[in-house]
Amino acid sequence: MTTQGKVYLVGAGPGDPGLITVKGLECIQNAEVIIYDYLASPALLKYAPKNVELIYVGKKGGDHTLPQDGINALIAEKAGQGKIVTRLKGGDPFIFGRGGEEAEILVNAGIPFEIVPGVTSAIAAPAYAGIPLTHREFTSTVAFVTGHEDPTKDESSIDWASLAKGIGTIVFLMGVKNLPNIVRHLTENGMNPETPVALVRWGTTSEQVTLTGTLENIAERVKAAGLKAPAIIVVGEVVKLRDTLKWFENRPLMGKRIVVTRAREQASDLLKQLSDLGADCLECPTIKVMPPEDWTRMDAAIDRLSDYDWIVFTSVNGVKFFFNRLFEKGKDVRALHKMHTASIGPATAKKLLEFGLNSDIVPETFQAESVAEAFKNESIKGKKILLPRAEEARPVLPVELAKMGATVDEVTAYCTKQDSENAEMLVSGLAEKSIHIVTFTSSSTVKNFRKLLPAGDAEFKQLMQGVTVASIGPITSDTAKELGFDVHITAESFTIPGLCKAIQQYFKRV
Repeated sequence: MTTQGKVYLVGAGPGDPGLITVKGLECIQNAEVIIYDYLASPALLKYAPKNVELIYVGKKGGDHTLPQDGINALIAEKAGQGKIVTRLKGGDPFIFGRGGEEAEILVNAGIPFEIVPGVTSAIAAPAYAGIPLTHREFTSTVAFVTGHEDPTKDESSIDWASLAKGIGTIVFLMGVKNLPNIVRHLTENGMNPETPVALVRWGTTSEQVTLTGTLENIAERVKAAGLKAPAIIVVGEVVKLRDTLKWFENRPLMGKRIVVTRAREQASDLLKQLSDLGADCLECPTIKVMPPEDWTRMDAAIDRLSDYDWIVFTSVNGVKFFFNRLFEKGKDVRALHKMHTASIGPATAKKLLEFGLNSDIVPETFQAESVAEAFKNESIKGKKILLPRAEEARPVLPVELAKMGATVDEVTAYCTKQDSENAEMLVSGLAEKSIHIVTFTSSSTVKNFRKLLPAGDAEFKQLMQGVTVASIGPITSDTAKELGFDVHITAESFTIPGLCKAIQQYFKRV
């Protein structure tokens, strides 16, 4: 017997993936089939289960991947197979989203469904442009109007006279192509030609562009700017408030497309901080962090932890992989109770603290050399130091500690391998000159990024021409220069916040 399926008609919001509702996100996470639109943010699909069936039915500029009747039939078909279907629609499913039509089909087919409202672009795009739709000093009325009615209608069902004279703020959705007609209808029905107008394209995303004018000149301005769909149109005196209230487009990295090369499991902090500064981030991890192929030396060190006086962690990964292996061997943090600890950088120290251990040494700067400098204040002659770290790590630290009289046991906690998952998208973006910045957070990310690009020097230089290269520190910068990159930004504080600050300061100057 086939289990009955169910459909969730979910509003994905206006473009910023952060504006998805909690329930909408749950529907994505629990779906067996996701049927999604052009305007539903692709970033939301990363929350879908690994085995989910993804079906794109987007409509872009009149080019329909699947007509509405076909979409309706597809939703019913998948639910009829006993599957949990999430129909992911841009904005809100009931605001010009044809969600009502899809729901009617489900009712007729006897398929259970739920409506999950979304944040409509009619509200969100003006808000991100600094335009409140209502304001006590301007208007208490607002109307949402389709920018293109069903072309098969004999006559318009829009009461243009009432809109022109009785509504303070009018928001038109999907009306860019029809803008001259909208202007004509409003002015012919008595609206003042000097009424302010704004168009917000790709509202709430890093590509957001806002163009303002009046009914008298807005069509000309849009044509001159080449502004195209998707965009919403706001008509009313509230548009004047944009000059005072605009906030989203003022962010320092607005419109910059930045490649994040860090390993996927570590990239979230960098992605969030750059996105908060207005950047459009392209996640293109060049490395995968993996357990070592052979645990023999690590296991031997764990079995005799009582022999060591110090343990030094040089990265978050070193902490994570060491403790994972410690726990797998049936031990816990009590096995380190006699040991002193040192960590490179606050992020590493923070990760260590998650396991209940404070760092006795956290150098002010975040290089291996600085740890060696910090140890000069400690008596480590004759002491045994355990150093769990990357297989490919530089030899500076163990060499310096050995010079100070310590016995250093360097063991592999993890290794990095090349990740070429998004190589095609990366090369395509560089060739199209749609990428503005590439970030490197380690020498490994540099080396593996270079391997993803053509080997020939001329083609490599052509792809990187005009691209700003940002590095987390001098060692990473040196590696990049050795491999032929022009490095424009080197962070003074070798951390993710330090890198973001350096990028921000650089673009203030240029």
